Amino acid sequence: HMCRYHHPIMEYVCHTPVEPWSNHRTRAQIESLLHDGNVIELQRRLCSRMSFGTAGLRAAMGAGFALINDLTIIQSTQGLYKYLSIYFPDLGKRGIVVGYDTRGQEASGCTSERLAKLTAAVMLSKDIPVYLFSTYVPTPFVVYWVNGAQISAPHDKEILKCIEESLEPWPESWNENLCSSSPLRSDPLVCISKCYMEELTSVCFHRELNAKTPLKFVHSAFHGVGHNYVQQAFAVFNLPPPIPVPEQKDPDSEFSTVSCPNPEEGESVLELSLRLAGKEGATIVLATDPDADRLAVAEKCDNRWKVFTGNEMAALLGWWMLLNWKDRHPEMVDMESVCMLATTVSSKILKAFAQIEGFHFEETLPGFKWIGNKIHELEKKGKVVLFAFEESIGFMCGSMVPDKDGVSAAAVVAEMAAYLNTKNLTLNRQLENIYEIYGPHISRTSYVICHDPPTIKRIFSRLRNWNGKDEYPDSCGVYRITHIRDVTTGYDSSQPDHKCVLPLTKNSQMVTFTFHSGIVATLRTSGTEPKIKYYTEFCALPGKRDVSSLEEELQKVTTALVEEFLEPDKNNLIRRSV
Repeated sequence: HMCRYHHPIMEYVCHTPVEPWSNHRTRAQIESLLHDGNVIELQRRLCSRMSFGTAGLRAAMGAGFALINDLTIIQSTQGLYKYLSIYFPDLGKRGIVVGYDTRGQEASGCTSERLAKLTAAVMLSKDIPVYLFSTYVPTPFVVYWVNGAQISAPHDKEILKCIEESLEPWPESWNENLCSSSPLRSDPLVCISKCYMEELTSVCFHRELNAKTPLKFVHSAFHGVGHNYVQQAFAVFNLPPPIPVPEQKDPDSEFSTVSCPNPEEGESVLELSLRLAGKEGATIVLATDPDADRLAVAEKCDNRWKVFTGNEMAALLGWWMLLNWKDRHPEMVDMESVCMLATTVSSKILKAFAQIEGFHFEETLPGFKWIGNKIHELEKKGKVVLFAFEESIGFMCGSMVPDKDGVSAAAVVAEMAAYLNTKNLTLNRQLENIYEIYGPHISRTSYVICHDPPTIKRIFSRLRNWNGKDEYPDSCGVYRITHIRDVTTGYDSSQPDHKCVLPLTKNSQMVTFTFHSGIVATLRTSGTEPKIKYYTEFCALPGKRDVSSLEEELQKVTTALVEEFLEPDKNNLIRRSV
């Protein structure tokens, strides 16, 4: 049976020596694949490396250079050290922060804590101070720059280049005991949490009113880390403490009470929260995702629960932040120094605000790393950023943290609800008021699942060669398309030179269609999951009251988009379960 080892990849594995520091579990995975003669899986794991996506180096934990494991984390950290030591000659005086989550051990034998300690060991071996603390970081390797935002070009590409040049592990890189013995290691969590809560007062506007609110709030931490921080944030705002969902209050790596640990999925995963709210007489439900950087909101309206979309909540939060800015700066006539931002697949409601109110609006590529870095650019120009969001329930109120933050958003939403209650208004009623002033913005967001990359490539290639090479479709069913933007190739038919204003994203797929009716639709691949996401929105002018007809037309276009362009049945795509 030894003939199965004649393949070059098999011979490579067979002749790789077993080092004393080898992780026996990951080694066993490779040996099992070798024994089974699984060349395809060995090639997938060993013949490519991870790249920076929208949220850092993301992959499953397991054996191989394409996955997260002891070796690839050490290699990545060595490359990071090399880049940082060139960029910051005083790195030894600056130090780095390393956060890790509290999940249990994977079948691969890896844990986030072990990987974090190996990351720290690499830096400590070079006498770099390390601030190591336990939190919840679902992506194993995310790099934030000194401006507080996730890295973007050119840093990502340069770090990857340095990783390729630093593949041989240094002797001390395996010494995770350095974390307990080195005087250069410290835990900053208590100090940082205190500073965070102090700065949270910058987005609290009505402390006295908050203390008197009759409203009750329920909060679910979704088996993550949000509970204690949301409780503290409510105390900072002088709000009554939210009622926690007991079954979901504490971290649980199995997410045992939900089918999917993502509050964005809506009412189907909020069952325990809504049930507790009914029992306690609470009218507002707040749910932070496990790492507490995103927030879902539901409100009881006419004895029924409305779960707000990310776009709807952004309309409310954008209005709220602008209202309080104007109240605090009554002398401000020129609003050009004030900014709000959104990702390009999110609702255009902030753009509608800006057109009427006169402030500056910026649009970025999907992912908060783009928003965070754009904020840094704007603030260097003297701009004040009030609010930013992405439609996947990610909100940034103020700019103390240049990233989405579910903790501060939860407190801000609660204060907004308390304020509106004094005006005999609900969140939903205020949303209707916003649409009356700035025009209805009706949106649909969903996805299909595809585990086969060649199928995804074929779907988007078809769109780019519809009636011939390099020709895009001019209609979708009976609906005429007037403009197309393809940030993967850099094409934009609406620009005089047909070039995109937004940066190219060659490693992911994203095509946007503007229809004759004014509906805007985008198809894009997820940077973190095997999904093709689709976004549609109808942006109507102020005064348009027949919202039901807008919703009906939007649904028809959305259905046509999915069936005509994605062809789920033909391509064996898995539709999102409702």
